[in-house]
Amino acid sequence: MIRLRNIFSGVALSVALGLSAQAATAADSPPDAAAIRRLVQAMQDAWNRGDFRGYMAGFKNPDITFVSNGVIQRNWQATLDHYVRDYGTPAKRGVVRFYDVSVQMLAPDAAMLVSHFHMSRKDKPLEGVFTDLARKVDGHWIITLNHVSAHDAPR
Repeated sequence: MIRLRNIFSGVALSVALGLSAQAATAADSPPDAAAIRRLVQAMQDAWNRGDFRGYMAGFKNPDITFVSNGVIQRNWQATLDHYVRDYGTPAKRGVVRFYDVSVQMLAPDAAMLVSHFHMSRKDKPLEGVFTDLARKVDGHWIITLNHVSAHDAPR
């Protein structure tokens, strides 16, 4: 019994050390975190120009998963079509601002983003939070999962 406990303890310690080494490697990735923040900024800029294709370039095509309003959507083109249809004019699109962007490196090729957003527009301004999973694919960061929680903003 003691021998089994010692083996289990040794395995648990090895796993813990391996995970902490992986976390340290991921945490020591400021260039990657900066690249992810630049991606988010480029997406914000594209949205504010009305360049929905440019905005969507930040998401993995076609394998993006969007979660919003209790709906899971796994279709890049359908999402682009939705943005063009529902936000296609400057009045509907408004001006979006992403802020308090937090990037947590999970692995050398994976990161979690949590951020606030505010969409200023005359009718029905919005604000909320988004949570993303970003992956490094072919040397470039791309968002593979986007979860948005929004509510009407006070006027």
